[in-house]
Amino acid sequence: MTTLSLSRLHFPVTTLGPGRRIGVWFQGCSIRCPGCISLDTWEPHQGMTSVEAIFDAFESHLDQADGLTISGGEPFEQPDALRELLIRWRSRHMGDVLVYSGYPFESLASRLVRFDSLIDALVSDPLRLDVPQTLPLRGSDNQRLHLLTPLGEARFHQFHAAQANQHQQLDMMIDDVTGTVFLAGIPRRGDLTRLKTILQAAGHQAASTEDKTASDDRLG
Repeated sequence: MTTLSLSRLHFPVTTLGPGRRIGVWFQGCSIRCPGCISLDTWEPHQGMTSVEAIFDAFESHLDQADGLTISGGEPFEQPDALRELLIRWRSRHMGDVLVYSGYPFESLASRLVRFDSLIDALVSDPLRLDVPQTLPLRGSDNQRLHLLTPLGEARFHQFHAAQANQHQQLDMMIDDVTGTVFLAGIPRRGDLTRLKTILQAAGHQAASTEDKTASDDRLG
């Protein structure tokens, strides 16, 4: 049984790829991009579970899901768990797979041999706050979208260029146990800072998982 350090999972996610998607966020990232909106996913070895348990948790949504998006954290720092999860997905579902990584594509090339045909689309490269953000599915325009299969080409070709009508930016997720509200997606810079200010002014509690060492006002 392969173990996996998990941050969270959610369905439906509509902001990280086309359609209604299952979202899985891996826990642990050594890249730690300045300004990352997911500081809470950096520390490894938390939320330990098994790939089997994760698949069991979202299995009831398989018939409703159009695809699977895996982010983090850094998924490729748990390659065995990532590969097993994707093999299970392929055995049960025809939907596409999008994976996010903060590593440059060139450094992933040798690792991707193990994932042949398992990943349809890959967003690579670290977040850079000194680079504009105009492209869909990306936090900065240096990040590259790689279409690795015919299915990936068919499903994600529309996301290569900037779009006049931007897609929905954020999904709202509610923890059934604690009632905590999370936001998932790729916010525009400053969006979540403004939202936090509005919520606090209305008397609500709002916390940030932004890397505070960055000078940008991007928040997550």
